[in-house]
Amino acid sequence: MKRKKQLLALTLICSLSLPGIAQTRLKDIGHISGVRGNSLLGYGLVIGLNKTGDKKQTAFPQQTLVNMLEQLGLTLNSNANIRVENIAGVIVTATLPAFARPGSRIDVTVSSIGDATSLQGGILLRTPLIATDGQTYAIGEGPLVLGGYSAGNAATGITVNHPTVGRVPNGGMVERGVTAVGPQTVESLDLVLDQMDFTNVGRVVGAINESFGGPIASALDGVSVRMSVPPDFQKHWVEFISQVENVSVQVDTKAKVVVNERTGTVVIGSDVTIAPVSISHGSLSIQIETQFDVSQPLPYSRGQTTTVPNTSVRADEQKSNFVTISKGATVDDLIRALNALGVTPRDTIAILEAIKAAGALQAELEVI
Repeated sequence: MKRKKQLLALTLICSLSLPGIAQTRLKDIGHISGVRGNSLLGYGLVIGLNKTGDKKQTAFPQQTLVNMLEQLGLTLNSNANIRVENIAGVIVTATLPAFARPGSRIDVTVSSIGDATSLQGGILLRTPLIATDGQTYAIGEGPLVLGGYSAGNAATGITVNHPTVGRVPNGGMVERGVTAVGPQTVESLDLVLDQMDFTNVGRVVGAINESFGGPIASALDGVSVRMSVPPDFQKHWVEFISQVENVSVQVDTKAKVVVNERTGTVVIGSDVTIAPVSISHGSLSIQIETQFDVSQPLPYSRGQTTTVPNTSVRADEQKSNFVTISKGATVDDLIRALNALGVTPRDTIAILEAIKAAGALQAELEVI
């Protein structure tokens, strides 16, 4: 029984045992303002599917194939001549990293936009990837890698994950670089944290000033830090950024509980505390069963054979148990209390929401 409860605790809750304050590099919690990637988008065609492509009623893949064949010197009289099931129209997306140069490779994501049932085994044909300015910055092509598969047919089959979305690792070739030539001399730079936190901004300012031996950093707001580049680094600002990125700082984190109602996952941070509260957990189970009896008419009568439903209702209610959590309770106390109630992951989520509503959960509750 004890081992069973321990396994239940491991299944229900993943408790973060890391301390609330950790030593972290600035490159892991922020970035230099203006250094960003750019979204690319394109429409393409996936070929080589095993009769799992777009069907006849999806017209744009057939038209795309006709246009491609015409460019290759093969002219068709009518689209009605196209009867293929091994192609699929897809949208191709990618992110062009900052300072990308022609010849670099990037990953691309391929998503079906028609009624194809699977992209398994498909190959993405050459697809121009366009940025928001209308210019082509990369070309995507290559074999797809899927995180799932499908087998069988509509009547009897199995589908794992999403077989209509795949990736082509290093499938994008950068053709046009982003114009991001930095100035010869840089006097100031802004460091932007990934998450807003006034405490962390203050600690970042202190860590940078201590590292460079002078007051070169100052806070702009709850997410930005402005740094005055020392004269020795103004013509070597890349080296300055490299040193800033490797400055370590003690990161403060908010007490937070994250729950995922779709998967029943609950993650509780180590800084979460529970105010004095009593928890009662019980469930009511109602089961309705219907059995159909056959009513047979008498011989030589004009009656008909019919089915008569016979319905039975049964209600089972578990005994309600109370567990009291004392003042200053920790995550371990909460886990023990939930295990004592024998709750399931989804019951845990409901209990946490009720504790938050009662004002006893001294942390932020985030539902994803």
